[in-house]
Amino acid sequence: MKIKSLLRQDPVLVIALLLAVVSMFFVSPDTEYAAYIDYRTLCILFCLMAVIEGIKQLGIFRRLAELLLAHAKTMRDLSLYMCSLCFFSSMVITNDVALLTFVPFTITTLQLSGNSRRLIPLITMETVAANLGSMLTPIGNPQNLYLFSAFSMEPAVFFRSIFPYAALSFLMILLSVLFLGQEPAETQTEPFKLSFTGKKAKMLCISYIIFLLLSLLTVFRILPCWIVLVLLIPFLLAADRHILRSIDYSLLFTFAFLFIFIGNLGRIPAVSSLLGQMVTGREVPIGILSSQFLSNVPAAILLSGFTQNAPQLLIGVNLGGLGTLIASMASLISFKFLMRQKVPAGKYLLFFTAVNLLFLICNLLLWFLLCLF
Repeated sequence: MKIKSLLRQDPVLVIALLLAVVSMFFVSPDTEYAAYIDYRTLCILFCLMAVIEGIKQLGIFRRLAELLLAHAKTMRDLSLYMCSLCFFSSMVITNDVALLTFVPFTITTLQLSGNSRRLIPLITMETVAANLGSMLTPIGNPQNLYLFSAFSMEPAVFFRSIFPYAALSFLMILLSVLFLGQEPAETQTEPFKLSFTGKKAKMLCISYIIFLLLSLLTVFRILPCWIVLVLLIPFLLAADRHILRSIDYSLLFTFAFLFIFIGNLGRIPAVSSLLGQMVTGREVPIGILSSQFLSNVPAAILLSGFTQNAPQLLIGVNLGGLGTLIASMASLISFKFLMRQKVPAGKYLLFFTAVNLLFLICNLLLWFLLCLF
């Protein structure tokens, strides 16, 4: 029963574990296994998850949303503000946290204003906005953080590779908002209460901002990651211990299991050669296709072992987040919130898939044009 529950709650983790275990039958565990793990990526990911969780629980971004929505007079205004918040905030707090923060807030706002019929289109657009906005920074999503670190990408190369697709996507989001209606939007919601008040709230807020800046320095290889880790853990134990229980450890273990799987595949000559031939020169289409079934984070880790073209793989797995519901695991967050509101699953999936395919096709056309020139 526990295995079924785990599979239902975190299928990607279970699949990654099974892949790692199966690969061990072909490459017996030895001292080389330790070299498989990208400890730097795991360290940075842990620090960022802890810091961002702390910022989220302080309610800073929720309060920002309230301030913006106080000026929203129509559904179009509300949609513009919420989609923009998801797009730009995801660059810093990740697509997952952006959706965890703003989707429940949007649902409450629409229900109180009598606009529940707009739930499906607006939540879909927020999900697309968070997924596509997150691709513009190395810390916006786990696959970016991994690829930026694993390939030691230069910041200029990273931003130059992904910026055209982020720009096109934001333009498409703005155009899509025009179709969401001009009816009045009552945005009065119950004021959000911060987790802490007074001096402690200020101390935590300042501390987390400092740790976020330090984490960014480690991402860009200015500061060793272990320094931030050594400073952060004692701080959390002393000032905000419950954050340690809120970190997504399953993601860290998923990365570790996939590192083992990739490392073992690389030591099987026939498999390594075949996968290298399949992926090399086809990073974008292979990245997109594999993301539809594996999700883009596992796809990025798996494919990274068989190509040296990091910019094209970066584009492939980020655009691969468009398409099916599992193409980006962050999309499941919005889906679960809507299912609690008894929204018809089939209707949402149909609309969600159609919108995602439209964005994917347009971005693929842009990629094709950029390849020509």
